[in-house]
Amino acid sequence: MKIAKHVVARFVFTASAFALATQAVGQTNTSVNEGDWPVYHGNEFAQRYSPLDQINASNVESLRIAWNFSTEKFGPPTDFTNPSTPLEIDGILYANVASTRNVIALDATSGQLLWMWRPQEGERFSSAPRKGAGRGVAYWEDGDKTRIIDITPGYHLVSLDAKTGIPDPTFGNNGIVDLIVGLRNAEDTRFEDIDIGASAPPFVMNNVIVVGAAHSTGGRPRAKSNVKGDVRGFDIHTGELLWTFHTIPERGEVGFESWLDEGVEFTGNSGVWAPISGDPELGMVYLPVEDPTGDYYGGDRPGSNLFSSSIVALDVRTGERRWHYQLIHHDIWDWDVPTAPVIADLPNGRKVVMAVTKQSFIYTFDRETGEPIWPIEERPVPAGDVPREWYSVTQPFPTRPAAFDRQGFGVDDLIDFTPELRARALEAIEGFRLSPSLFSPPSLTDAADGTRGLLSLPSSTGGANWEGSAMDPETGIIYVPSRTQLQSLSLAKNEASDIDLSINGSVRVPRIEGLEIVKPPYGRVTAIDMNSGDHLWWVANAETPDRIANHALMQGVDLPDTGIPTRSGVLLTKTLLFVGEGIGTADARPRMRVINKQTGEVITVIELPDNQTGLPFTYEHDGKQYLAMFVGGRSSPAQLVAYALP
Repeated sequence: MKIAKHVVARFVFTASAFALATQAVGQTNTSVNEGDWPVYHGNEFAQRYSPLDQINASNVESLRIAWNFSTEKFGPPTDFTNPSTPLEIDGILYANVASTRNVIALDATSGQLLWMWRPQEGERFSSAPRKGAGRGVAYWEDGDKTRIIDITPGYHLVSLDAKTGIPDPTFGNNGIVDLIVGLRNAEDTRFEDIDIGASAPPFVMNNVIVVGAAHSTGGRPRAKSNVKGDVRGFDIHTGELLWTFHTIPERGEVGFESWLDEGVEFTGNSGVWAPISGDPELGMVYLPVEDPTGDYYGGDRPGSNLFSSSIVALDVRTGERRWHYQLIHHDIWDWDVPTAPVIADLPNGRKVVMAVTKQSFIYTFDRETGEPIWPIEERPVPAGDVPREWYSVTQPFPTRPAAFDRQGFGVDDLIDFTPELRARALEAIEGFRLSPSLFSPPSLTDAADGTRGLLSLPSSTGGANWEGSAMDPETGIIYVPSRTQLQSLSLAKNEASDIDLSINGSVRVPRIEGLEIVKPPYGRVTAIDMNSGDHLWWVANAETPDRIANHALMQGVDLPDTGIPTRSGVLLTKTLLFVGEGIGTADARPRMRVINKQTGEVITVIELPDNQTGLPFTYEHDGKQYLAMFVGGRSSPAQLVAYALP
């Protein structure tokens, strides 16, 4: 399929909902301070914080389901895992549902459907690398017009009237902008489809829509070349392209020299698949840029590879780069920046932006200048022995705050609950390389020393990941969910690709009769005071799973809560921290912990209808506060569930 076939798609508006659509009314200049949730992470600063406190420690145990909304009839196919976070503005919820990423509006007090818009993209949808509900929509208004902005699985930018769900006829082509038009490396005669899409919502600020890109997962890329993940800005009124920022620079642009004049032309990816944040007053947006093609082998792209695995600050009106900081030189771990940079005006007067990362660091900068708040040191890291690979001799290490999860894996990290388990763990790692350094590089399946791969920690899914963190703007304390899970980095030739090496999925992390060989905790939430960089406390994100507590080899072993290596969604309010158990492991249960944010003490546990899949959020309407989230992940279709006090 070439571009000519890609530019055609059909879109429909569900007319049966039109009679109810006029109930959807926008609110001017709204914010979490007004009781709404108008941006994916609550506000442009990506703080996941609301000052609402009707639900508090004294009554949170009384929360009951106020309503729920099933997505069962919004396929096909039926969607069981919806990872999105709806928006709420003045009593109306806006959300994505189903694998085709339909946009819906709901009454926020009852869950009644007000309108629906459904893309019908045909072959464009069939070949999309990022199908599914995505992570949410964006909202914009100017007191006159209200718009819902979305990106379809087939990579179309859509502007809908927030009151009716009807596409804006003055935006693009009858409400649609084709995002494949103008991409670099979009033509490859070897492939029928173009490997690009999006899962994060577009970011709207100062009348500009900023659009990132997501590709297929890159552990085993189909080729060493791919479409480039450029970031673009579009006019909110017309859909006109305002600017393009090259995440992989062209000749003559800043950063081109970091590619050593090799690979820069054909290498792709380096998109922004994670959500974006921004400062409306400064007029700056902050891009969390991913790694290039491929995730674990970079022999075809020597050099440090700007602007991959970097934070890049752009002028939102012009796309001009204001500053950047590369967090990983020549990323071969798939430790791309996974979440929206968190912005805060700290109580100590600093105006910062924080990159919460997979490698379990928080890199902290002055958000206007890009100067590190605490020194970031370039420290020597080990080189590997993979043929043709290029290795950076140093990597950047923040001096504060300390890492919020484990980094590196050595013998001392093996389980030692009993002498038998210790001995079996030592036996299990025979034939693997360990990673005493955070940046120990991947190795070959058939290395000359007889080893078959590297055991790496954190894995390429974190540490932290897309679920992000929660920031208290009153105290300057950030709450970071993270996971501790080993990964095997074993490289072998993939005969289906022209790239020399890619991940060998058949070489897996060893276990002992189902037990992890790395010590717990396997998931946690850490509270860090960003005024000083000091850790305050951490708690496990879940109890010890029954399969561990009741394991035959664990008889007589008394463990504290081990947590689970999962996607814990967090939400912060005036007094409480909500932590879901998420999905990503069979150990995750349909529960949400409510935690005293000052001490880490668990106040109560909320039983959910199914696992938390979308990030929790809160809003207030008609004097009542609601706590809501998408749940699913098991045998029942995804549903949006809202809790309130009786």
